[in-house]
Amino acid sequence: MSPLTALTYVLPHRLLSSLARRLAYSTNPAIKQRLIGAVIAKFGVDMSEAADSDPKHYPSFNAFFTRTLKPGARVADPDPRALLMPADGRISQLGKIEDGRIFQAKSQSFTVEELLGDADAARPYRDGLFATVYLSPRDYHRVHMPWTGTLRDTTHVPGRLFSVGPDAVASVPRVFARNERLACHFDTDFGPLCQVMVGALLVSGVETVWGGVEIPPYGHGIRQRDYRGRDIKVERFAEMARFNYGSTVIVLLPPGVAEFAPDLQAESAVRLGQRLATLR
Repeated sequence: MSPLTALTYVLPHRLLSSLARRLAYSTNPAIKQRLIGAVIAKFGVDMSEAADSDPKHYPSFNAFFTRTLKPGARVADPDPRALLMPADGRISQLGKIEDGRIFQAKSQSFTVEELLGDADAARPYRDGLFATVYLSPRDYHRVHMPWTGTLRDTTHVPGRLFSVGPDAVASVPRVFARNERLACHFDTDFGPLCQVMVGALLVSGVETVWGGVEIPPYGHGIRQRDYRGRDIKVERFAEMARFNYGSTVIVLLPPGVAEFAPDLQAESAVRLGQRLATLR
């Protein structure tokens, strides 16, 4: 464990994230431009893909961070049986859920029930598939649908805000099941599908297309919202949510419905719209 990761055990996570949020939404030209310029320079952000490629046109750092892309910058895999990658980023891990447990890193795992905060919601995924996609600061920070689904409910699970960088994932036990997160449950034509938006230190804001800003406020208890009967349908490849600051999205699939694309493995760089899996 690096000294920085060790330090996060004692840092006031929510206070620091709240302060970072204030900076991210500042419209002060000096503040927002310094932040935007620093991220572009440090992480090599490709602004040629952005709908607005001029960094000075963004009214705040968060507007830059959640920037839209030019039409055609990302395309969906044309195979109608392909489930799509939900975001740009890097595969942290993917594979089979073994007896209800999701692999995090060497000697590290957590349960689906811990992640979702609900035993009933976890049951359909007990022996299913998972894919954990990490979004770095250089990436497009909107999360899209792998497959067309109708929103059933969401669960906001309170928690810490550890970093989800590679060192933290390798050394902080159950980090994804400890951080603040929003689990979004959908009904599809093959069964249930869940996408979990996981917050992290300084990058803890989550916004959905149907509900607006969901996190913060940070939770003090599990909060569930039932959307059944409201016919909120999100099409394959359409935007589902975004990170106001970015983090990690975890896709859960039930057993027997799909097989992951054979070229995907831990540390694979991925792009929104490429093939994540193929329906059986």
